[in-house]
Amino acid sequence: MLTGSSTHLSLPMDVSNTSTISTAMSTIKEKFSRPPNVLVNCAGITRDNWFLKLTEKDFQQVFDVNLKGTFLVSQAVCKELVETKSSGSIINIGSIVGQMGNMGQSNYAATKAGVEAFTKSVAMEMATFGIRCNVILPGFIETPMTTCVPDKVKETFTRLIPFKRFGKPEEIGEVICFLASDRSSYITGTLIKVTGGLAT
Repeated sequence: MLTGSSTHLSLPMDVSNTSTISTAMSTIKEKFSRPPNVLVNCAGITRDNWFLKLTEKDFQQVFDVNLKGTFLVSQAVCKELVETKSSGSIINIGSIVGQMGNMGQSNYAATKAGVEAFTKSVAMEMATFGIRCNVILPGFIETPMTTCVPDKVKETFTRLIPFKRFGKPEEIGEVICFLASDRSSYITGTLIKVTGGLAT
């Protein structure tokens, strides 16, 4: 995202592949004459299965997108910001599952816990360059990822949520906008739970 610009640019990117990230960054700089000053790492996949049935391939795919991808894109953007002496905001999307765990999601939970620790470490290093790094921990949100969850499972989780409902994507978006803006200029290395009261 390039704040202060009314022009939008859509680019394909495999976050687990450095060459596609480099290509995207070059295109952005060519188009806008500067690197992006806000990055939202929201690419994520699931390959759910019971632990004893989970394959190495499914574990690795989730790791490559959810954690490695967050690292690669964050590093690419931060290098450009440091080189141009620009401030910026990195916003990572974790998950409450990274803190509480979830049956059938040992791979997903591990990567999201990693995103949280990664965020705190990057925040410490990048603060000297005026680059903030924070993580949002959504609870159960109405997205294509949760539409495939069986109704009985949804009902079980809904009973555990104090608000008794799944969250809406816009409710995550509002927090992203806050962290992307100057209103959060003194916030870094912080996690914000958006869970409807689950696991607070």
